[in-house]
Amino acid sequence: MKYISIEALEDKILGTVGTPRREAFETEVNKEIQAYHVGEAIRLARKGKNMTQQQLGDLMGVKKAQVSRIENGETFNLATVIRAFKAMGLHTNLEIEGGIKVALW
Repeated sequence: MKYISIEALEDKILGTVGTPRREAFETEVNKEIQAYHVGEAIRLARKGKNMTQQQLGDLMGVKKAQVSRIENGETFNLATVIRAFKAMGLHTNLEIEGGIKVALW
């Protein structure tokens, strides 16, 4: 039986590091990871406020299913993130690479 390292397998399936195909894959993975972290932050904040998804949805003007999708990192934009934290009475800051911080609410 021949063994192959995970790195060699990634190179074979995704292309080597630096190739357009590999870069596109890694960019998409990073976006999904960031979306998950933002959604998880919203979930933790909601639970910290002892709120249900339905209650947060009512405050945001969206359905419970939309809150679930936001918390799972499936669908949202910056305006939605701000609206979620604002509905919970929490201030939101955006940190941009280079140490720039912006208070959004």
